[in-house]
Amino acid sequence: MNIRNVAILALAAMLPFGVQAQKKKRSDRQPVVAPAENPRITAMRQLTQQVVFIDSAVISKDEFLKIVRLSPETGSIISYDKFFRSQGHTDCFVFLNEMANKCYFSNTDDSGRLQLYTADKLGNEWTSPAMLEGLDDGISETNYPFMMSDGTTLYFAGRGEESIGGYDIFFTRYDADNNRFLKPENLGMPFNSEANDYMYAVDEFSQIGYFVTDRRQQEGNVCVYIFIPPTTRRTYESLNYTIEQITPLAKIQKIADTWGDGKERNEALKRLKTLFTASAAEKAETPFQFVVNDVVTYNNVSQFKSVDGKALIAEYLNARKKLEESALSLEKSRRYYAKARPDDRAILARDIIASEGQYERLAAEIKSLEKRIRNAENQELNNK
Repeated sequence: MNIRNVAILALAAMLPFGVQAQKKKRSDRQPVVAPAENPRITAMRQLTQQVVFIDSAVISKDEFLKIVRLSPETGSIISYDKFFRSQGHTDCFVFLNEMANKCYFSNTDDSGRLQLYTADKLGNEWTSPAMLEGLDDGISETNYPFMMSDGTTLYFAGRGEESIGGYDIFFTRYDADNNRFLKPENLGMPFNSEANDYMYAVDEFSQIGYFVTDRRQQEGNVCVYIFIPPTTRRTYESLNYTIEQITPLAKIQKIADTWGDGKERNEALKRLKTLFTASAAEKAETPFQFVVNDVVTYNNVSQFKSVDGKALIAEYLNARKKLEESALSLEKSRRYYAKARPDDRAILARDIIASEGQYERLAAEIKSLEKRIRNAENQELNNK
């Protein structure tokens, strides 16, 4: 047997061993298995709420309040430092009700964690902050408060065992019998995600809602989604939608997918434009008029001739402005009293009485100023 045949036989003898070794090596490889999803996220996705998102805007997290426009009847959202004229609370926010006599705000507790507090305005002073009771069940930190006009339903952002990401949006209601809030409920998808989901606010008068999140955003930015607040909770029924269809809706991957035929969105865009125009533009002021006598009427401060007239007109205009504000405040207080919680009515009653007294004093002051200015001007005119 020559050397060539020996080599072939040796190679043939080795082949089965080599093939088996390769097979064995392949069989040792374990298939790659994706990590199991949190069952709470899976369940939440299947119950994704149907919401029409009419628009969105990406903005710096420090400036998102520029986009959240609310009608005066809803209240206002303000940064903590601006409201309390302080510094160092850049991540704290205040919700002030429409009457401007009750606020909800975030601040750090003794352990350095953000919590929600409330305070009432009595006269010109705010009461000592009181921490909201009932929000700490599964939630370690709370921020971004928003109270509905009923004075009972509270939305806020919280993080802890009950959140699926960083901050989640929760809602709860005030239990007047026990003087605390009920156990908060997670708002679910599409409002919550594995990212940070912050402010949730609804303007019931314009039927426009705002929702702030940092999902899919660069560090320091947030996306403000503007939506139509649903009147009833509707979900994407599993009989009509597959999980593949629901998933992008739960993540708000494309707001156009929520528009349907577009009619509802177009109507909402009109309301949104009106809301932005009203809040951005200054209301036209009533032309200034001051009747000096039967034939002389001033419509400009520079027209006053007497020394006393020039000195007193600014005081007069300021008092008149305060009177208008007092009248508006009284009107709101009386409307709000009818729907206020029983424990808030005593506070409102005191505010109404105080406002009525202030209105009467201002009206008397204006009448006195008018007389003094008119006398001074007529005397000056008669001397010429």
